[in-house]
Amino acid sequence: MTTSENSPDVDQTNWRVDYENAEPIRIRDPVAEALTVLEPNEPFVITYKDVVKAAGHSCPTASGAYRIAQLGLDALYPDCTPVRGEIEVTAGGPKDDPSYGVMSRIVSYVTGAAEEDGFVGLAGGYGGRQDSLHFGDFESDDPAFGFTRTDTDESVRVTYHVADVPAAGPATQALQKLIDGTATSVERDAFSEAWHGRIERILSDDEFFTVDQSVPS
Repeated sequence: MTTSENSPDVDQTNWRVDYENAEPIRIRDPVAEALTVLEPNEPFVITYKDVVKAAGHSCPTASGAYRIAQLGLDALYPDCTPVRGEIEVTAGGPKDDPSYGVMSRIVSYVTGAAEEDGFVGLAGGYGGRQDSLHFGDFESDDPAFGFTRTDTDESVRVTYHVADVPAAGPATQALQKLIDGTATSVERDAFSEAWHGRIERILSDDEFFTVDQSVPS
């Protein structure tokens, strides 16, 4: 094998869609620093491609969750890098809701916030994330998540106005054919352009989101 084939930094996935323009999320992880995975104050860099790998798909729900996490962390940490272990997250709806279930997993992946099965931390609980992901009821028609910094008690809420996202158009009617394996290359290309064009719009356009710093999480 060549050096590039052996390198852990090389993404060998044959991506049909390029999401390189999506702004990455940078977040510190004190546990990773303590265990010498990262240098002190060096952040993990989480890209939308990482989220797609974790979710197994790219859709308005997954991209919306990525942006919710990104905007929430940006608002909470305007002058410094977010830190796992000091972020409490509250989903504004039940875990068994199709949207909140998927979104909460992605937000948890980014922030580290977890329920009772989360990481308890190193000796003395250092860097723990257990019981830092909660599910509530914000009585919002749109998906919303609250974020709180445990070191400052500052909170923000991010709402995703998913109904405002433009429809992908008639090309997506080929989805069943793609599932069945009967779609032509023309139908596949048209679907890809329509579907992922919509995703790229969500990843780049703040108009679909509201960040409110005047409400509790």
